[in-house]
Amino acid sequence: MTEPHVADSHDLIRVHGARENNLKDVSIEIPKRRLTVFTGVSGSGKSSLVFDTIAAESQRLINETYSAFLQGFMPNNARPEVDVLDGLTTAITVDQQRMGSDPRSTVGTATDANAMLRILFSRLGEPHIGPPAAYSFNVASVSASGGFTIDRGADKTKTEKVSFSRTGGMCTHCEGRGKVSDIDLTQLFDDSKSLSEDPFTIPTYTGDGWVVRVIAESGFFDKEKPIRKYTKKERHDFLYREPTKVKINGVNLTYEGLIPKLQKTFLSKDRESMQPHIRAFVDRAVTFARCPDCDGTRLSELARSSKIGKINIADACAMEIRDLAEWARGLKEPSVAPLLAKLRHTLDSFVEIGLGYLSLDRASGTLSGGEAQRTKMIRHLGSSLTDVTYVFDEPTIGLHPHDIQRMNNLLLRLRDKGNTVLVVEHKPETIAIADHVVDLGPGAGTAGGTVCFEGTLAGLRKSDTVTGRHLDDRATLKDTVRKATGTLAIRGAGANNLQDVDVDIPLGVLTVVTGVAGSGKSSLVHGSIPSDEGVVSVDQTPIRGSRRSNPATYTGLADPIRKAFAKANGVKPALFSANSEGACPTCNGAGVIYTDLAIMQSVATTCEDCEGKRFDASVLEYNLGGRDISEVLAMSVTEAEEFFRAGEARIPAAHKIVERMADVGLGYLTLGQPLTTLSGGERQRLKLATHMGDKGGVYVLDEPTTGLHLADVQQLLGLLDRLVDSGKSVIVIEHHQAVMAHADWIIDLGPGAGHDGGRIVFEGTPADLVADGSTLTGEHLAAYVGG
Repeated sequence: MTEPHVADSHDLIRVHGARENNLKDVSIEIPKRRLTVFTGVSGSGKSSLVFDTIAAESQRLINETYSAFLQGFMPNNARPEVDVLDGLTTAITVDQQRMGSDPRSTVGTATDANAMLRILFSRLGEPHIGPPAAYSFNVASVSASGGFTIDRGADKTKTEKVSFSRTGGMCTHCEGRGKVSDIDLTQLFDDSKSLSEDPFTIPTYTGDGWVVRVIAESGFFDKEKPIRKYTKKERHDFLYREPTKVKINGVNLTYEGLIPKLQKTFLSKDRESMQPHIRAFVDRAVTFARCPDCDGTRLSELARSSKIGKINIADACAMEIRDLAEWARGLKEPSVAPLLAKLRHTLDSFVEIGLGYLSLDRASGTLSGGEAQRTKMIRHLGSSLTDVTYVFDEPTIGLHPHDIQRMNNLLLRLRDKGNTVLVVEHKPETIAIADHVVDLGPGAGTAGGTVCFEGTLAGLRKSDTVTGRHLDDRATLKDTVRKATGTLAIRGAGANNLQDVDVDIPLGVLTVVTGVAGSGKSSLVHGSIPSDEGVVSVDQTPIRGSRRSNPATYTGLADPIRKAFAKANGVKPALFSANSEGACPTCNGAGVIYTDLAIMQSVATTCEDCEGKRFDASVLEYNLGGRDISEVLAMSVTEAEEFFRAGEARIPAAHKIVERMADVGLGYLTLGQPLTTLSGGERQRLKLATHMGDKGGVYVLDEPTTGLHLADVQQLLGLLDRLVDSGKSVIVIEHHQAVMAHADWIIDLGPGAGHDGGRIVFEGTPADLVADGSTLTGEHLAAYVGG
């Protein structure tokens, strides 16, 4: 018998002494060319091990193979905190990060399907209008002409005329966005008032601020004259005047009309990165309408005039992808056969992965986290690469139980091609297909970071870990359900794929809206329920934040704490902010000092002056309840709840906020922990805790179980019950069977996705849905509660 080749001995990824984030010296061996699932409660260290250690080191080592010149353009990732990482292969991460929200980014541009369609139309389209760029809504048509002089020596010159033109497909009116914005002037100012009466309703435009002073003292207006009585010229100067130099109190300043100034300061920013009060103003003042010139297609009339058969490129992009795939199969043209084969494969991959209901012109920023993750998978499905490590972050997010089996098959296909597949997952259906299971815990945050179990699924069931105990949890149907106190009537809903839906959503109860992915759940709830002051909406958009952001700043907890410290010590609140006057001057309040070593990894060292506390030493002399500000921010939520409840440090406003954080199961978080170190599930619950403080009678939650462990779901159900029992109406878009079983009322959409969905297929109690059994949701819920 021949000895095995030495090259075949490298069949493990070895990790020794991993200490990234909350990992506690973790050592583990992961089999290659197998499907390994990492489980554990939210915040136990799964992502720290898989993404921040294994995948991050693989990416860093690949980057180091490039020249120093190229490395200068790449992110300088520091080596993870780990002693030994051995047996790594090239890692491809497919995470839940939303795709860019640029209005010109679509499903087609993100997957190269648009590029293939443009080439196809440039070859086969009639009439022929130009190269592929002529069909692109990201390319504008330009033309230019001029001349240049050639010096031939001996005083001889020759002038040559040149001209240049490029045909693009961009609609000139909306500049390829498909929508045009219109500003509601009534939301900007009260035109019955004069400039001296503080007429503005725009954030930061206060009567004594510089912005208003420049307008009032520019010399273009009578400060005492009501705005509605302005002449035509005064109104134009007030709203649209070009930037003009003016002198105010001897200082040279620039005056600019209100509309262009707002467009530069507010409208040019990504909506999700705005502060909440700015975002509320923009939502109130700016309306977006379909572009009248291109009818929302983003394309010029010329680009829309070229057709293959009776279909132009705008029609093709507006089709559901499964219909577009059928159309592409009907094209028989030998001259573009390789292009058609590649296009068909890409479109078929969409259908196979369960996204056939999307269209290529769908804005990528509107995709849910689960849809975005699956869209990123498209390019890997037909890849010829093998021996690659694929890393997935909860690939079943946003999937109905009916769709999870399809995703499982895709993961197994990637493994069967000889790849290593690492999956961070909470769903029992996906844990069940694992060749190897790694369970981290036992708790979250500082109580986690250790490997509690590794082995097979059968071994996990027998283990006494949190995951093992909850793996076969089944929620039972409630014996009695709450009675509605009223209804929210929706009539004729037709957003996206909804087919003239009429439904009465009961109030005063827990209502769950369900259905397969793409059936129209979000369109019904977010598109039809008015977002007025009585409705609190918690969507899936991830919370953003830098290393300087923490749970205290994000939830608004920092403000009452700073004010209490200032009042107790007779100083300014700004002193107790590490981002303002109280910051350590050496590290500017960061707590660490970064040393940039060009192409080498940057080095972060704890600031010696403040010892990582972020505050100036003089600030730490001020106390509240015997603690300085850095000690308060180092408290866990549970400690802070006790600290702010009574005594000298009693702050009712702060106590309410930490109580809400404890309610969502974040009692272990420290108040000053950087947001960048929080897991996806922790961020989702932090966002929920913040919105629980909003005033409103109706709560709309979009998949609140995202990133939650089986054990955490029970806590979420208790929270939803407390909200309903306090007199609120809770509407939840959800696929998790435990939430469905716990509902008072279920609205099921379907029966399929896209144009096969958009209808109400069931309304009633969970018990009625199980008894009915005619819908996909009913089948899966019956199987779930039946065990």
